[in-house]
Amino acid sequence: MIALFVCLTINTSAQIKIDGVAVVIGKNIVLDSDIEKFKQEVEVRSEGKIQISDCEMLEELMQQKLLAHHAVIDSVTVSDEEISTRVERSVAYFTDQFGSVDKVIKAYGFNDLDDLKKELYSVQSENVLIEKEQLKITEKIDVTPEEVRLYYVGLKEAGELPEFSAEIELAQLVIKAKPSKAEKERILAKLNEIKKEIEEGSSIKMKAIINSDDPGVTSNGGKYEVTKDSPFIKEFKEMAFSLDVGQISKPFESDFGYHIMQLQEIRGNMRVATHILMQPNVPESLLMETKNTAEKVANDIKLGNITFTEAVQKYSDDEDTKNDDGLLMNPYTGESTWDLTRMDPSLYARVAELQKGELTDVYFDENRSGEKMYKFIVMRDRTNTHTADLVNDYVKVQELALTKKKEEAVTKWAKEKIKDTYIKMSKDHRKCKFDKNWKKETSR
Repeated sequence: MIALFVCLTINTSAQIKIDGVAVVIGKNIVLDSDIEKFKQEVEVRSEGKIQISDCEMLEELMQQKLLAHHAVIDSVTVSDEEISTRVERSVAYFTDQFGSVDKVIKAYGFNDLDDLKKELYSVQSENVLIEKEQLKITEKIDVTPEEVRLYYVGLKEAGELPEFSAEIELAQLVIKAKPSKAEKERILAKLNEIKKEIEEGSSIKMKAIINSDDPGVTSNGGKYEVTKDSPFIKEFKEMAFSLDVGQISKPFESDFGYHIMQLQEIRGNMRVATHILMQPNVPESLLMETKNTAEKVANDIKLGNITFTEAVQKYSDDEDTKNDDGLLMNPYTGESTWDLTRMDPSLYARVAELQKGELTDVYFDENRSGEKMYKFIVMRDRTNTHTADLVNDYVKVQELALTKKKEEAVTKWAKEKIKDTYIKMSKDHRKCKFDKNWKKETSR
């Protein structure tokens, strides 16, 4: 199907500003600048493997605008909730990439978070319309086993069978360095002391700057705007929505450590709250003890004294994977398989040479909430890079055949809709050669 992008152009001194309307489709406009920035997005995402011309990019964008235009005509409904959810996910994604919301705002040249969200809301609104119109066109399309076979045979005869990258399944065993009861009690006592001082008139902002382990405290003083769709942890959001303005919470625990929170104000469905986070100290002696335990468990597995599955059930502290034999899910696809060519470089370096059943060395890790741990990974399954095979790769070939059939359906739909859709193209872009008759030339 056609690609959908959340494209924001980074401001750089070398960037050339491109203005002008390239095409009008219905009430939708494609700007010259859209062509350039979306073309750059394709090239960046494909790591330079896909080179696309301005004319090819324009046709891709025109098809998106055509779908969006007819989605409105067809009364496709889009809820504010589903768009807002996507906006929050986009903000979380960009924040993860840049390290903080402030860096995202600065990099893309927005005035503030509201300005960024307004742009993302516009982009995602159109994306949802496009997706729903595509689904409306293709929802009844399927492929039979015979169609899959014929599709495969066609690729084989043309010498165009795809190469499928090496795919692996991974599982992990995690042993965390758990702080002592005395350390937890020290943290709780300190937070209660700070709470009392704030209630007596001290500034929570100053207390946060001095005491909080939240890395964002230096830029925001511990203050956050919270909605129910915000990408904050459950405990944080629940506390923000349970307090009255000015009220300070009792210490509460999350995966990040222990917090206290004061609600500053209520703005409609948003809560503005300031928190202080304190994380327990983990001494070097506890880290060494945890490492030794992990190495002993790994060694017992290698010697056959215990199976990996048994060891996960007995020793692993990772609640997300423990009940599934330690299976690691790919966060980008939501599936259990990983493409070796699209892995995080640090994880790739650990597992690339492993064969089925082999373990990595025990290594130290620390998650985003500050928990320290030692872990090791087992290669549960491995399929090396190979040319597509109809029997062994039937599901993948089926997906390719279905995608092609759906693309053909959308193309056929577009060719028909172009005939009765208002389209005005700039003189410069009428020089392009398109697959579809966007210029409405009578000879076609």
